[in-house]
Amino acid sequence: MSELRFRLANRADVPHIVALVHSAYRGDHSRLGWTTEADLLDGQRTDPEEVEALIDAADSQLLVAERAGELVGNVLISRQGDAAYVGMLAVRPELQAQGIARALLHEVEGRVLAERLGRIEMTVIAQRPELIAWYERRGYRDTGLTRPFPYGDERFGLPRRPDLFFRVLEKAL
Repeated sequence: MSELRFRLANRADVPHIVALVHSAYRGDHSRLGWTTEADLLDGQRTDPEEVEALIDAADSQLLVAERAGELVGNVLISRQGDAAYVGMLAVRPELQAQGIARALLHEVEGRVLAERLGRIEMTVIAQRPELIAWYERRGYRDTGLTRPFPYGDERFGLPRRPDLFFRVLEKAL
């Protein structure tokens, strides 16, 4: 994806990132892509305050991918001890399945290696087996560890079912 350009997000990007993340995961528009969580969760996926905090945090990088000057994807990298936590990987629904997410992951892995961190960790909603399989095809493995879903905290969405939890995936670099 040579036409993609990666850069760190800035405050001017905040409303665009919030809209992009929401469009990739929530609501009817997210159904244009395959990463939708619309059958699992309603409500927000992120908000301007969270995105601003991630941009300002010393231990995280919020990367954006642009094509022809337009924001088409983003991903979060946070340092957690000797590992990097990767999250909020989002691509505009109508552009999914074009290699943008793969290119973002490749960029992430290069940055994590440059920081001399030996592994990447992420969490994926367990009820998303197709997404877990996508990451496994890219070298991530299910650790067997789980994390609870933050029920009752509307900042993470409004669950449509009572059995949500996260699987922990990791990749050694």
